[in-house]
Amino acid sequence: MTDDRLTAEILRNALCVAAEEASIVVVRSAYSAFIVEGADAAAAILDARGRLVAHSLSTALIQCASLRSALPHLLKAHPAAAMRPGDVFVLNDVYQGGIHANDLLVFRPVFVDGAPAYFTGTLIHVADLSGLSAGGMASDATDVYLEGLQLPPVRIATADGLVDDMVAVLAANSRTPGKLVGDLRALIAGANVAARRLDEIIEAHTPAGLARGVEDYLAHTEARMRAGLAALPAGTGRGAYVLDDGHRIAVEVTSDGAGGLTVDFDGTDEQVPLPVNSGFSQTHGGVMYAVRCFVDPALPMNEGCFAPVDVKVPLGSLLHCTRPYPGGGRFGAVAAAEEAVLAAVTALRRAGGVAASGILQAFSISGVHRPWLHMAFDLGGSGARRDHDGADATGALFGGGRNIVPQVEPVEARLPVRVEEVALIPDSGGRGRTRGGLGTRTVLRMLEDARVDTRGDRLLRPPPGAAGGEPGRAGGYYRLRADGTREPLGTKATRQPLAAGEALVVETSGGGGYGAPAGRDPAAARRDAADGRTA
Repeated sequence: MTDDRLTAEILRNALCVAAEEASIVVVRSAYSAFIVEGADAAAAILDARGRLVAHSLSTALIQCASLRSALPHLLKAHPAAAMRPGDVFVLNDVYQGGIHANDLLVFRPVFVDGAPAYFTGTLIHVADLSGLSAGGMASDATDVYLEGLQLPPVRIATADGLVDDMVAVLAANSRTPGKLVGDLRALIAGANVAARRLDEIIEAHTPAGLARGVEDYLAHTEARMRAGLAALPAGTGRGAYVLDDGHRIAVEVTSDGAGGLTVDFDGTDEQVPLPVNSGFSQTHGGVMYAVRCFVDPALPMNEGCFAPVDVKVPLGSLLHCTRPYPGGGRFGAVAAAEEAVLAAVTALRRAGGVAASGILQAFSISGVHRPWLHMAFDLGGSGARRDHDGADATGALFGGGRNIVPQVEPVEARLPVRVEEVALIPDSGGRGRTRGGLGTRTVLRMLEDARVDTRGDRLLRPPPGAAGGEPGRAGGYYRLRADGTREPLGTKATRQPLAAGEALVVETSGGGGYGAPAGRDPAAARRDAADGRTA
């Protein structure tokens, strides 16, 4: 390896490590149990042109699109020429690249020769930021204002420290102000750490050297991405997926045969006054997740991956909501968009394919007599592929990334709940030549009176199989009375009472099977029985 190639590789890794260190700092500094134990955080480095340079690897892939989409809106509201060293900005506006009220995006400019040349960004789901239900989980919100406090891009810190008035406004709009402010400080700490690392990289490689290295890095990634997409034949494939409530996502994927891809969601249903819509940034992230399933998984996540993929989403649709339509429940729609893209690319390739997966089933439990909050989600089984069984309990988390399911012991230590069961559900994966992944059952016993909010999909319409495979077993949410009586809760229940001694049962959907069940290898069936995957 020549010195130039070695230097380029060192620089690339230094940028990725800076982003990864920032995400770790956020997780270790946060106050919310969901962040500390579930590690649901993202960090990125971007340039002043809004291009994604590096993204933390051990976090949800979908979040990189939000940081990337939000930066141009920040620069429009606060021009770079007006920024000063030490400035930090925050936003959550779903119509300006955000996700929903509880996901705060923080940006800090990094100056070169007196002007912002790069930005560091961090993102987490904070504990609570008003709205109808604790934790931003109101499934009955008919507009975005009922989902929580709306933040356009605003300055939250300067070189002198936090903007106290702005912090006071945020704290006054949270049911758990201490955790909210702690989470905000963690976000800023992560952005500051990444900024320091970027300053060190600039000092070591010079501003011109870093700029040249970034251009080479992005061009190298784009070339690899185009090479992977060039394996797709020229033409158009079509796919669709229907949500539990009957709303339809439709897509056409067109390959030019030379490494360019157009993903067009024309024909998708219009937005609705319920929190099932998605903002554009989340849809874009979901598309990138699906498309990357067909290229080298070792590709870094940066602007080079985005460049060959043209994503078209009708404004005012389920996948590109407009004010005041809510966007907080976006994951069902985004996961449906992913399934549609996977089906369209499979049709284009005329080979392979995958059955549908169980997706995340979110829920929040909050205190009645004192403020406490537990937010989490459980994952269903992945759909089977032509030559592989689906993975158990991993689902199609629409962003990919690390395990973000909190562990039992810290939850019990921090909150008045007892986790009585976390288990795979036998026979929940759809039967087929290859079997769908299994769903899970989690039982949480209340030690104090509480309220629960749920938000799930693929429960009324379980994940279908493919190529003759059977659908997975549908999941659901249930109230378990102290006497053992089990009552179903709605798939999108709101503020339902759970008395002390009662339990919340969360069951996730299994993945669909692939191929006719009669074609399953007898040895695989025996292994399933021996492992307890079948009864």
